[in-house]
Parts: sequence; C-alpha cells; structure tokens
Amino acid sequence: MENKEKNLIEIVEEDHPIDMSKYIKYVQSPSCGAIATFSGTTRDTFQGKEVLELRYEAYVPMAIRCLESICSSARSSWSLNSIAVAHRLGSVPVGETSVFVAISSVHRSDALDACKFIIDEIKASVPIWKKEVYTNGEVWKENSEFLDRRVELAEKGTLQISGDLSKLEGNAHNRKGCCGVKVRVDDGNITSHC
Repeated sequence: MENKEKNLIEIVEEDHPIDMSKYIKYVQSPSCGAIATFSGTTRDTFQGKEVLELRYEAYVPMAIRCLESICSSARSSWSLNSIAVAHRLGSVPVGETSVFVAISSVHRSDALDACKFIIDEIKASVPIWKKEVYTNGEVWKENSEFLDRRVELAEKGTLQISGDLSKLEGNAHNRKGCCGVKVRVDDGNITSHC
C-alpha cells in the first residue's frame, strides 16, 4: 500500500520472505544522503531456550492503520523522504527477517532517529502478535516495549495496572493511545479502534 507521503507499508503473507532490497530500492533517492534500516530476525535462543521459529498473527486492517499513523508521527518529528515498513505473518524460522524498516533522508540523524522510533512504536503498539516456538514448547510473547507502554499509560493515569501486568483495570474513560488508537477500558475490558 503506497500513499502520497511516499510510504510503503506491507503486511507480508505467510511463507513469503521479506525482500529487503525491494524496500531499500523504494526509499533510495538522489536527493538523500542517508538510508537507515532495521531488520528484526529470529534468533536461535531466548533465555536459555532453543528457538525453532517465531509465528506471527495480526489484525491486518488495524495494523496497517497503526503503521500509517506511526509513519505520520515520524514525519512530524524528522525531515524524511521515504519510509518503507514490512512485517511478516506466519512462521519465521531462525535467521529470517520478520520486520524490516527502511527510511531515507537528506541527513543521517533524521533517518537514524526515525528508524529507531518506528521500530520501537511497532513493538509497543501495532496489533501483531508473536508466538515463540521452542524445542520444548511454545509461548505467546509480549514485547518489552508493549509492557513499558502499559506502565507509561498507567503512570499518566490512562490505565491502572495491578499485579503481574496481565490484568488491566480502567477508569471507564476513552483515551487516545499509541498510534492514534482510541482505547476504552470498562470493568477490566479493553477495546480499541483506529
């Protein structure tokens, strides 16, 4: 999906590797002296467990809207030419890329800072879920950035968090959360809408 801001945002179908050269080529420009990239790959161990693969699921329409909003936020903070973001769904074996970000700008500081911002926001707020598959089991994982964001929202009074952070108790208000998502918390139930 391409828009007038020269963003390319794609959720890549299951069993299709991310073609990093495609996204780098998309952001290249003779007017830009910098291209910053981030490639998130599946590693072979996590906390002493042998990892076989990661599996990703997403609510694609909302994920795309959130990614668009993140790109717009980056553009409001840095002078950027082009942005490309791709996230893979399904099984991602060890050594393969699950998420890729490429950004071009006239100067390196804008591209580098925006690249870090975008990947951090993806991890914190986009509705893409990850399951780690080990040789001895599997588990759905929350990114540390997501947990940090929940704590940040609690400190701002948007959410009240108790115990092990697995339960959210709300103050029954509508709030604007990350990437422009409206979050409503009532009686411990959370709903969100882009």
